[in-house]
Amino acid sequence: MVYVRILTIDDLEFDNKTVFLRVDMNCPIDSQTLEISGTKRIEETIDTLNSLKNAKIVIASHQGRVGNKDYTSMAKHAKILEKLLNRKIKYTDDIIGTTAQNEIKNLESGDILLLDNLRLCAEENYEFTGSTAAKTIMVQRLAKLFDICVLDSFPSAHRSHPSIVGFSYILPACAGRIVEREVMKLDEILSVAKAPHTIVLGGSKIDDRLEAIRLLIKNGRADHILLTGLIGNVFLRAQGRIKSSLGIKREEEMVSNAHSLIGEYPDIFSTPVDVAIEKNGKRVELDVRDLNKDDQVYDLGPKTIEYYNKIISGAGTVFISGPPGFFEKENFDYGTKTLLECVTNSMATTIVSGGHLTSALKKYGLEKKITHISTAGGALVRYLTGIKLPMIKSLEESAEKYRSTVKNHN
Repeated sequence: MVYVRILTIDDLEFDNKTVFLRVDMNCPIDSQTLEISGTKRIEETIDTLNSLKNAKIVIASHQGRVGNKDYTSMAKHAKILEKLLNRKIKYTDDIIGTTAQNEIKNLESGDILLLDNLRLCAEENYEFTGSTAAKTIMVQRLAKLFDICVLDSFPSAHRSHPSIVGFSYILPACAGRIVEREVMKLDEILSVAKAPHTIVLGGSKIDDRLEAIRLLIKNGRADHILLTGLIGNVFLRAQGRIKSSLGIKREEEMVSNAHSLIGEYPDIFSTPVDVAIEKNGKRVELDVRDLNKDDQVYDLGPKTIEYYNKIISGAGTVFISGPPGFFEKENFDYGTKTLLECVTNSMATTIVSGGHLTSALKKYGLEKKITHISTAGGALVRYLTGIKLPMIKSLEESAEKYRSTVKNHN
């Protein structure tokens, strides 16, 4: 099958072919033990791997960012994947060196090899165009060892790293099962999405959230923005309703950017009116204006939920990304649970983004009531705004170039 503008696994012949498979196994890492604390991203690769069972598969993924505690090797990922698949997974602590190249050359049909963290290769930490990415050392050394490129890392689709746009510039490239499902479902949703568009944003990636907000507003995808979590606290500080420091990196810059957004679009933003803190080991709810300097906000309060629900219930499309509170902590899951129930009870088309919220949906048994649960965060936001993602663009260009090689092509 050819899906409109990109090729899928069903379009190409993979038996005995050597395949470069770019996935996203970027897992949460416990900051204390440095162990993988959630395996969902690894589990998501299984459908594609099963679809390529007669190929020689070389899996490539990144893990964490340079300088962060989650910036680790892929050795533990290999062991987890081996258990999930019940198949032998070969692993090399190399990416583009002689060891990795020899491992790839020695693969037999049905073998699976996992390379080490792609970001250990300096080039993978920078953005390129397709043609310049194809000239990087990573692509030049490895591309000659592959027959086909399969891109299945939708959460990374907004990045133009060599592994995303370089191999696909040289080799026949198709979407893996995750990317295929995401593109088909999101295109279907966007073709019928109705206003008003309500965006519910939480989580802790402030930089990404601020950029996402501006993109969504400019592209007509945000009539209401309901803020929760740490991003909500940043906007509360920008409004002068939280006086004390939040203790985050580049805080003044973040608060200043939030203040500018409020000034430009004063009628779009809604911030919490009450929150929950922990005092003497118990949940305590109070108005935002009554917060003290040392109070740690863990959840939304009932007044905020009621206020937000009125907006959500009148929405045509709801996009929610990032947990509204620390739902894993005992007595502080009220905001996340109740707000997700508000979303699932609405008549709107609903899109949920991110691993934490997906975990929450499953915990509360609500996942079947959502129109689409996406594997991506930042990439999804850009897709919703209509921006052409580098990965999708590279898949489209490859489809144009190699469409004559499609199985049963007329």
